[in-house]
Amino acid sequence: MKAKELLDFGKSQLAGKDISPVDAELILAHFLGINRLELHAKEIEISDDLVIDSFKHAVSERLEGKPTQYITGIAPFRYLEYEVGPGVLIPRPETEIMVDEVLHQLSKFTEPVSIVDLGSGAGGIAISIATETFGKKDVNVVAVEKSKDALKWLHRNIAKHEVNVRVVEEGVETALMGVKCDVVVANPPYLPDDQVIPIELKFEPDLALFGGKGDGMAAPKEFIKAATRLLKSGGLLAMEHNEVQGPLIKKELSLNYEEIATYQDLNERPRFTIARRK
Repeated sequence: MKAKELLDFGKSQLAGKDISPVDAELILAHFLGINRLELHAKEIEISDDLVIDSFKHAVSERLEGKPTQYITGIAPFRYLEYEVGPGVLIPRPETEIMVDEVLHQLSKFTEPVSIVDLGSGAGGIAISIATETFGKKDVNVVAVEKSKDALKWLHRNIAKHEVNVRVVEEGVETALMGVKCDVVVANPPYLPDDQVIPIELKFEPDLALFGGKGDGMAAPKEFIKAATRLLKSGGLLAMEHNEVQGPLIKKELSLNYEEIATYQDLNERPRFTIARRK
């Protein structure tokens, strides 16, 4: 069976639920052990029934809502690929913009710079900062994570990318007591508990998604409290939030922070806020 025929089958199945044809390409490339572009670069004959059956089964899983990243076990984030699976939040492009701004802001700090990533998950933020500053700036990165399921993926990705990131296995409320740092970065759970979510999100851990009742601000407030405890005077906080929480975040920061600014994501929606500790 030609790969193109199998790919066309997958695309037609996914089209019935308005799922991007790119998903079929990523899934088939995964089972063939090649990259997506190679599917189109040459004609590939598939003689292995296991590959064919595995692809069809994966397409069925995708139709049921399972994220492509969980099927392939890989999620791209900035310049690297991260291993992901059940129990850890999938890194998303929206967060990449926040990392960009943090890297830009690092130029304002004298070295060495101490950075804490609260609720690190798969490690996209912490590992990106560590790898992209390597050889350019002296930084010390600590990733804080309490979920045992997420920690498995965090440790795996740190080893995969051979990066110097220290892991603290604890909740943000009590992690690093007595420690002070220059920068805190966080992508806390922030969805309101009663928010209706797409079927794909139902496969990801509630612990990393939902921030509390009503406005979803219970978890972000805990993260802000932890950041306030950790940051030195003049230290930087960068925190992701949903498109309506910007004013709530600013209000929460107003007592202990200055230079508070909210930034937009790739879709021009308010997505993260940066502030300086007074």
